[in-house]
Amino acid sequence: MKKTKIFATIGGFSLLVLSVFLISSDHIDAPNVAGTSTDIADFYAFEGDNPNNTVFIATLQGILSPGGITENATFDEDVLIEFNIDNTGDFVEDLVIQVIKRDSVMYFFGPTAPSQTGLESEIMTSTEHYIVEISTTENTIVTSENGMSFFAGPRRDAFYFDFNRFNDVASGAAAPEGFYPLGESEDFFKDLNTLAIVVEVPNALLGTAPTHVLESEGNITGLPPAYNVWVSAKRKQ
Repeated sequence: MKKTKIFATIGGFSLLVLSVFLISSDHIDAPNVAGTSTDIADFYAFEGDNPNNTVFIATLQGILSPGGITENATFDEDVLIEFNIDNTGDFVEDLVIQVIKRDSVMYFFGPTAPSQTGLESEIMTSTEHYIVEISTTENTIVTSENGMSFFAGPRRDAFYFDFNRFNDVASGAAAPEGFYPLGESEDFFKDLNTLAIVVEVPNALLGTAPTHVLESEGNITGLPPAYNVWVSAKRKQ
């Protein structure tokens, strides 16, 4: 693989990973990002089936019509997807997992300490890396190595949202009735796809999660240890 280049941040999500399922969503970004290979739809982070593992998922280019990898829906060799992990509680990345396409495969680097933090990144080609075949809808491939598991390819969009009803509410056409209950609402995303990048990592490779406190009405409550994590899409300059 060729030597790295510097990437600039296009967009990203952040969240606090506790021992529960958390999600951050942003389907259809700003005009200069929407529908492009840097458009992040969702970021998921949760405890794996093995409670000693953490799963990170980034979905891109939502929303896509049903089907596999196509000319208009494919991973971009000029776009670096970066999972950022803060294990000290200062909200600065201590470790990164970097993902980028080369030819017909995906390269996963890390988790490893970044050479620099913030808006620009350099691909950590000198660290441990894994080569993963990109799946299609007819050929689902999960690669496992050194206790880690990887996937890259199209997947049904897991986000649930009654988008049409939302538009009615926002425009005032549905006021004051508001949203439908779950049994009557319609999932706008049920037949739509995104491109997904998935990595499951042993927590032993992520370091010790920092502790957090929650202050409410003068009371301070301890929270379970949790990593601060976020995902970013960075295009080669």
